[in-house]
Amino acid sequence: MLRKNLLACALHLLILPAFAQDSTTTEEKTSPLSISGSADAYYRYDFAKTKANNYTSFTPTHNTFALGMASVKFDYTMGKVNAVLDLGFGPRAKDFAYTDDGITQAIKQAYISYAPADWISFLVGTWGTHVGYEVLDPQANRNYSTSYMFSNGPFGHTGVKANITKGKHGFMLGIANATDYRVVPDDAINRKFTLAQYSLQANDNISLYVNYVGGKAPDTTISHQVDAVVTAKISDKFSIGYNGTVTGVNGWDGAKKTSSKTWWGSALYLNVDPKPWFGLTLRGEYFNDENGLKVYSGTDGGTIFATTLSANFKVGGLTFIPEFRVDNASKDYLFVKSDGTATKTAANFLFAAVYSF
Repeated sequence: MLRKNLLACALHLLILPAFAQDSTTTEEKTSPLSISGSADAYYRYDFAKTKANNYTSFTPTHNTFALGMASVKFDYTMGKVNAVLDLGFGPRAKDFAYTDDGITQAIKQAYISYAPADWISFLVGTWGTHVGYEVLDPQANRNYSTSYMFSNGPFGHTGVKANITKGKHGFMLGIANATDYRVVPDDAINRKFTLAQYSLQANDNISLYVNYVGGKAPDTTISHQVDAVVTAKISDKFSIGYNGTVTGVNGWDGAKKTSSKTWWGSALYLNVDPKPWFGLTLRGEYFNDENGLKVYSGTDGGTIFATTLSANFKVGGLTFIPEFRVDNASKDYLFVKSDGTATKTAANFLFAAVYSF
């Protein structure tokens, strides 16, 4: 029977995906296939009238309407075996799969999983990262623009992993290619990264995730990232999210370490929902790049404090997101004014529309 199940999944893999969970029996027979998706577009205006002030993912525009991503996800479940095919088209999907070329840039996720028991499952393929509070799909975020931590952390992994659940506790351990690489370049060192996660569902309102990613990158640097996410529901109208991350990066000459540097960040998300159709999210993020590894690359480094206020207006599956953002840098050479002179502060307004089904 298992062989037949695996064969059926293989035949459907190109068009059909699924979550790693056992199908349930109901009086009314349900389809093993589910299809979901989304589409988004936005307008962004930088008050300095330039695109140069944007250092986070997916919104590199000024005074123009832009497409985000059209996405479709197929979910297919057959017994204990599942498959997922998640496709995205547009600039957002292309930036997400930045190490790929051609048609494979449309693949957000593609994996098969097998759950021999309720408490354990195995997954092989490519999937979105477990690190961080924010995700690729805009309908799953309350802010449309992304944080510096999301933009500089891992996007996805390709490899194999195991998930174990025991009561309120969850454990994940995996081995994957270097971060964000589906295929490691021929001229690069092909080393593997270790993935891990511990999760705790303390109660119905509080969740904790501790994440790890580490290994040798194709550029021969060695990195170790530790990340924590905490979510807390205070009431039906107020919730809090927190994300903190730190990454150590070591240079390597083939025999020994040549350097040791770090970057880190911390963000707080305050969510208020006075009405079912209306909500506000205030994100405050501190990003420390004093070693010049990320945003301040090529300089003597610095820090950024970014404040983003986003409103969510919901009409069925459609969400409108007007957003105001101010980024304050510790150095005056990161951002520019409208006359081209340097400044420590950048501000922009964004309006996005996201539809999901």
